[in-house]
Amino acid sequence: MLTIAPPAGAPTRLEQIAHLNDRARLGLDRTARIVVTRNCLATLGPIEGPVAMLNQARLMAAARSCTFSADSPERDLGVFAIDGHTVWVKIDSYDRNLEYGSDDPADPVLTTRVVTILLPEDW
Repeated sequence: MLTIAPPAGAPTRLEQIAHLNDRARLGLDRTARIVVTRNCLATLGPIEGPVAMLNQARLMAAARSCTFSADSPERDLGVFAIDGHTVWVKIDSYDRNLEYGSDDPADPVLTTRVVTILLPEDW
C-alpha cells in the first residue's frame, strides 16, 4: 500500500481534531450543535425566560475559556467553574446525520460535533 507523508509542518491528526474541537467550543463551527443539560442550567437559576438566556450566555462565555488536562490532547473534555459549581464541556464527534460516531473526526466534511455543557453528576 502506498502512503503519502503529510507536508512538513502540517498538523498531526490529533492536532487537527483538537483544532476542530476548539472551533466548535468557541462557536465558530456552524455545523456543530451546542447543548446545555437542564440540570446544569437549573443550578444557575430559572430554566426559562430572560434569566435563563443570560445564564446560557454566561455558560458559553465560561466554556470558551475552560481548561484541559494533559489526558485530553484532543481537547474533548474541559472543565470550568461558575458560581461555585464545577462544569464540564464534553465534545463528541458524530457522522453528519448524528446517528453514529464519526468515521474520521479529523475530517470536518464527515463530522458533526456536539458540544455538551454539563455538571459532572449529569455524566
